Amino acid sequence: MGTKPAERPHAVFIPSPYQSHIKANLKLAKLLHHRGLFITFVNTEFNHKRFLKSRGSGALDGSPDFCFETIPDGLPPSETDASQDRISLGKAAATNFLTPFLDLIAKLNSNLSSRTPPVTSIVSDGFMPFALKAAEELGVPAVVSFTMSACGVMAFKQVRALMEKGLIPLKDESYLDTTIDWVPGMKDIRLKDFPLAQRIDPDEFEVNFTIECLESAVKAPAIVVHTFDALEPDVLDGLSSIFRRVYAIGPYQLLLNQIQEDSSEAVGYNLWKEESECLQWLDTKEPNSVVYVNFGSVIVITAEQLVEFAMGLADSKHPFLWIIRPDLVIGDAATLPAEFAAETQNRSFIASWCPQEEVLNHPSVGGFLTHSGWNSTMESLSAGVPMICWPFFGDQQMNCRYSCNEWGVGMEMDNNVKREEVEKHVRDLMEGEKGRKMREKAMDWKRLAEEATEASGSSSIDLEKLVSELLLSN
Repeated sequence: MGTKPAERPHAVFIPSPYQSHIKANLKLAKLLHHRGLFITFVNTEFNHKRFLKSRGSGALDGSPDFCFETIPDGLPPSETDASQDRISLGKAAATNFLTPFLDLIAKLNSNLSSRTPPVTSIVSDGFMPFALKAAEELGVPAVVSFTMSACGVMAFKQVRALMEKGLIPLKDESYLDTTIDWVPGMKDIRLKDFPLAQRIDPDEFEVNFTIECLESAVKAPAIVVHTFDALEPDVLDGLSSIFRRVYAIGPYQLLLNQIQEDSSEAVGYNLWKEESECLQWLDTKEPNSVVYVNFGSVIVITAEQLVEFAMGLADSKHPFLWIIRPDLVIGDAATLPAEFAAETQNRSFIASWCPQEEVLNHPSVGGFLTHSGWNSTMESLSAGVPMICWPFFGDQQMNCRYSCNEWGVGMEMDNNVKREEVEKHVRDLMEGEKGRKMREKAMDWKRLAEEATEASGSSSIDLEKLVSELLLSN
């Protein structure tokens, strides 16, 4: 930490413009900042405005050596309190981002002062491959940050092979349970567990973009995966046979918990306003009694699915905290049946967003009904909370498979949601022997995650290696 400002390494972070990717990359950026790097964190103008709206006008002031910048996404204006369309954003990243990103770095390099050192590296989200082109043009090293599990990265890496073998696009659904036995470090994986495999007609852009992202990452000097060695040893070995260097660093939050003071600490992660009143409500509940329900920041469901979840939760008779985002239901405001309100008035709390990690670490939360996004899965493991998994797309199905089959902390729910199934899973999780065993297993993983992030733990060692081998070596 004793370097003169001008000598200080300067990493520019460019996350994929989604809530979950921003959150994970921002945590990694804070960890690197604490290790002595000057950080510039780049959001799209659209997401920057959402941050200021949800967190207040000074929310991204950062500190003199942790700065926020923006680039335009080139998309038409859209509803500010909703996630942008995934495919449109992917296309924008592929075509609109490179030039403004290079312009931004040129601006940073021309505004050098005793405070702002020249850019020495780029940390690119795994789904922002243009940033690797930028790093090449600038002659600085690039690290690819994957905000998902090792099994998720491996699953995306197989999309090309699955296409070449004629397994995707899917011919018909009878193939979904076919076992895929040729992926390095993976066993007992079904075709349905891979991204894009469940679609008869996946978007051509999405398939090609996925392949491009992973093949760009193979050429990069290193990748960072948000996981820890004990959780995914075989898959990490498999990734090490494909990528040049693999750093398994995580859970990020547990590493951040080790840091006493850092000027970036106050910067928050959420694009929606958090409703922390739910924490006071949780204070009134018994230990391990509440089911927490949240399908993340991107998934949208139908009005019918909303009703089935609602009535299943009502019929389970267990207290629950349910996050219903303003844009959760396709094309409708979320309307819950009158009998749901009557049935659950004393044991439910509905909010539009919440401080999820505080919720999962609250003693009264005993289970998590989740879409199996990786931040949610990692936060649940870190808190020792078992899961009911309802995966939707991308890496979620693979995360679900590992949660249920490898880590023993999840039970998978059928895609075609029915209230009886919701009720049964909640009861199994909260009352049954299976739920008790899953809770024990989740506590074991919590302990292993804590060990990985201690000073001599595998994640702390990989973080130090990343800094010394790549980011400080120039």
